[in-house]
Amino acid sequence: MITPTPPVAPARGCTERAAALDWGAATEALHQRGNALLGPLLDASECASLSRLYGSAQASTFRSRVVMQRHGFGQGEYQYFSYPLPGVVAGLREALYPHLAPIADQWNAAMGIGVRYPARHADFIARCHAAGQVRPTPLLLQYEAGDYNCLHQDLYGEHVFPLQVAILLSQPASDFTGGEFVLTEQRPRMQSRVEVVPLSRGDAVVFAVHHRPVQGTRGPYRVQMRHGVSRLHSGQRHTLGIIFHDALS
Repeated sequence: MITPTPPVAPARGCTERAAALDWGAATEALHQRGNALLGPLLDASECASLSRLYGSAQASTFRSRVVMQRHGFGQGEYQYFSYPLPGVVAGLREALYPHLAPIADQWNAAMGIGVRYPARHADFIARCHAAGQVRPTPLLLQYEAGDYNCLHQDLYGEHVFPLQVAILLSQPASDFTGGEFVLTEQRPRMQSRVEVVPLSRGDAVVFAVHHRPVQGTRGPYRVQMRHGVSRLHSGQRHTLGIIFHDALS
């Protein structure tokens, strides 16, 4: 049996993919809803290669495995990649970040948060590592029938990049049923608003990690955001999560 190796995509290829996205529309959607569909970022072959990594015998591919039920996170499991990241994961992380950093700066300015983000992802990661956040956070999630992911926020330390990306690696209705990507928004003194984001295989969605600004009659205010996955009815679902900050060791 041949053990699959991490898929490699040249950084230039990822840069071109990211540059080809409609960032004007994505920025407007993020400001209005806190999430935006970026469209297909990976082809079927790349999705399949990444999905196969989940059961890979290469121990060096991942740094840890989490069974959600043991921690009250839901049902299902996920694994955090170790450094060095697979080429396509590292490439997309680096290529998407520069387009998102200006939005992150705008959000922090609107919410009165003094943190600003460097233009290059490598410089932001250096900031994380200097604060002891040295463990990589990109992850691969696997769900079987009956599994789900509770609403949550991916916060791993003091330094948090306020946007993250998820890419669906499986085909709805063919590989699985159910398992919708769900976002909730909690505004002060209001009931939570729920949004289901429709994704096809290879599609990427960018969304708020923990809070975002909303314009009110007296100026911007913060709303809390959470995300999760509804219960799978059948099949198997894999997702790539790209988180731009690293975790405390």
